[in-house]
Amino acid sequence: MQSPAPFARIGTRGSPLALTQARMVRTLLADAHGVAEDDIVIEVISTGGDRTQASNQPLTEIGGKGLFTKEIDEALLQGRIDIGVHSTKDVATRLTPGIALPAILEREDVRDAFISVTVAGLDNLPEGARFGTSSIRRAAQVLRQRPDLRIVPFRGNVHTRLQKLMDGVADATLLAIAGLNRLEEGHRATALLDPELFMPAPAQGAIGLAVRSDDRAMMDAVSVLDHPITHYMVDAERAMLAVLDGSCRTPVGTLTRFDGSTLTLKGQILSLDGQTAFDSAASGADPLALGRKVGEDLIRQAGTEWLAQWAAIQ
Repeated sequence: MQSPAPFARIGTRGSPLALTQARMVRTLLADAHGVAEDDIVIEVISTGGDRTQASNQPLTEIGGKGLFTKEIDEALLQGRIDIGVHSTKDVATRLTPGIALPAILEREDVRDAFISVTVAGLDNLPEGARFGTSSIRRAAQVLRQRPDLRIVPFRGNVHTRLQKLMDGVADATLLAIAGLNRLEEGHRATALLDPELFMPAPAQGAIGLAVRSDDRAMMDAVSVLDHPITHYMVDAERAMLAVLDGSCRTPVGTLTRFDGSTLTLKGQILSLDGQTAFDSAASGADPLALGRKVGEDLIRQAGTEWLAQWAAIQ
């Protein structure tokens, strides 16, 4: 006798953080729809981003956004899974045709955590210390404050990067506190950085649920997990990034605040060495219009020659 079909099949990367997030979604779905967690299957899918971790190659050199989602999107479109669970900051601003992002879970803390086994903060690092990161945003923000530091490549999942720090590969690093908290590793943070000074990546701290756009049943099933305020804020950040993606691949940070009726979006783009930065901010009620406004203002301030200069280096 054939076994009944599962309520849903979730696709995820195989890192400890990705699996933790997928299990969170499984529990929320089971509770929301009154089904057993065993009726929701988790499928681990290897992505291009995962397969290149050991190379330590910067993501911008091998494709940037989409490296951690492409194979999951393909599995969705082929009908092998029903839901893709993503760290929303990894999702390309232009979704794969046939894929929708109907639900974004309530956001965790957006801040970056400074982590070191030798010093208490960025200002305490000795001159010329090694700072481990493969994020061009984090590298630029750190160099803006400490141009004397030496950036060293630092890819891998959360535990891999923590171990590299213990092994002395670098003297300090930055990680999203959201991921550390979800892994119950928040105590590893030496200090939490001011998000006004170290603006997070667009959509940092948010988990997005992708489904096939023609799968109405699954669209409805995951939509009950959507957190409207988080979705509202992330839409603005992704709209800003979509404007910038069309012009450059420069370090981008963003920060949103919502006061109950009005959204305020701040955006920043930097040179790779952190020595030049442009900032913009705007408030409004339409997240997509707001994101476009801030993105276009950043491009206007920087100018096409400046943007082309840094894009060519990358």
